[in-house]
Formats: sequence, C-alpha cells, structure tokens
Amino acid sequence: MKDKVNQLFKDQFIHWELARKNYKALEQVKTKTLDVNGYRYKVQFNPARILSSAAKVDSQSISVRPCFLCNDHRPPEQKGILFKEQYTILINPYPIFPRHLTVPAGEHTPQRIASRFGDMLDLSQQLDDYIVFYNGPKCGASAPDHFHFQAGNKGFLPIENERNWPNAIRIESENKQEMLDRFQQHYNALPLQPDDVEPMLNILTGYECGKWMTHLFPRKKHRPACYSAEGDANLLISPASVDMGGVFITPREKDFQKITAEDIAEILNEVNGNTG
Repeated sequence: MKDKVNQLFKDQFIHWELARKNYKALEQVKTKTLDVNGYRYKVQFNPARILSSAAKVDSQSISVRPCFLCNDHRPPEQKGILFKEQYTILINPYPIFPRHLTVPAGEHTPQRIASRFGDMLDLSQQLDDYIVFYNGPKCGASAPDHFHFQAGNKGFLPIENERNWPNAIRIESENKQEMLDRFQQHYNALPLQPDDVEPMLNILTGYECGKWMTHLFPRKKHRPACYSAEGDANLLISPASVDMGGVFITPREKDFQKITAEDIAEILNEVNGNTG
C-alpha cells in the first residue's frame, strides 16, 4: 500500500496542477516554535488552509453546498486508491504535512467514529509511515456530513516525540481487539452534549514496531472565543487533530505573527475536555 501511495503522489503532481502548486508552496510556509507549559508546539502560517479553518459547518450551510468528498463532486484530476472496498485514499490538495492524505468513505454518510475505529487501526497499519487522524463533526472536520479520515507523514507532529502529552488519553497495544475494547471504554465514558450523536473528540493513531499507539483528545468546545472575537482579540484558530498534536495552523499571517504561547495555552484550556 505504501508503494501505491508514493506512486499516487508522483502521478498527481504530474497531472494535477493545483496539488502540485500547493505542495510546492508548502515548502515555503513560515513556522515558529513556542514553549507551551513545557511542551514544544509549532505554529504554521498556511494560507491555503483558510478553506478549512473558516469552513461553515452549520447544518444550513452544509445542506446547500456540494460535498467535496463525494466522488461526483471531486476535481476530475483527483485520483485515488481503494482501501478495504469502502474508502478511497486521496492526496489532500490543501496540505499541512509534506505528505497529506484524505480518506473518505465511498458513501455519503456522516462523520461518526464508533463503528470505524477498527478501520482506522487497519489504515495506520497499512500506512505505518503515517499518522492517521480523525476530526469529530464538531471538532475541526470541514466535511462533517461525509465520513473521512486523514493522514500525514510521521516526523511532523511534536506529540510523536513525547511519552506524555497534555489533555490526551493514550492507549497502546500490539493486540487489535484490545485497542478496540479500550477505545470503546473511553468512548462510552465521554460526555455526550445535547443534540450531539457522538462525544466531541479528536483522534491520532499510528503503528510502529508491531504496536498501535492512539491519542484521544476529548473536547468540550468546537472553536475558542478568539475565533469570533472582534478587533485585536481575534485569532482565526479552529483547532483539530493536528493542532491537538502540537502544530497550530494559522491561515492568516497576522495571526501567525501575534499568537503567543499564552494564547495557545488559553485556547487548549478552552476547547479541551477533562481527561481525568
């Protein structure tokens, strides 16, 4: 599978100009590192991510826009690889990682992880040089109406280099059934907010040396107050799995320049749920 994905990138860079340009531009993005309560967080200025950070994910907005993850609405240049007969591995044309994948389900079905965590484990095992991640429907998913995973190459997220990471529930095992059981226990224990159909959470998982490692990030809020604040208090930050894993995405340069470690700590405190 890894060889097929590597070839997919090569082919898409040849035949899909938008993807080629955006990955080339990614080489020039600005980054900085901040110490947030003793942990290293990176900040990335990535203007192409404005489409995700500023996405309108309310039900009315979703109902009137074409789903960009459905096969009929994808760009004709975008090609993919079938995974488990029910997902398609695509390169993400608006990347954060040097290698960034989106893996939508074949059918247009809502973002719900409960019955699909096993598929997430299988995908991370097949792509063991990637971190696979899931954004809940109110936790950073810009297409909450169409189920999808994402994946980014290893070596990019600061969380990979830390045994303990703030606000995360860590589970690891060599046994898939144990991973499924432990995930379900944590999932069932998380609070369900009114009108929601699943607990708010982000998930990062990877496979290495015969073992899965998963970080669950319970959430209590979708976007922080600074997202909609007026004037100087405004920061267009919409945290998702990548931000939880240590890379904050700023699509506007002014936000990149002014965001501080204290801002990140405040945002995390505001949006994260209690991990006990």
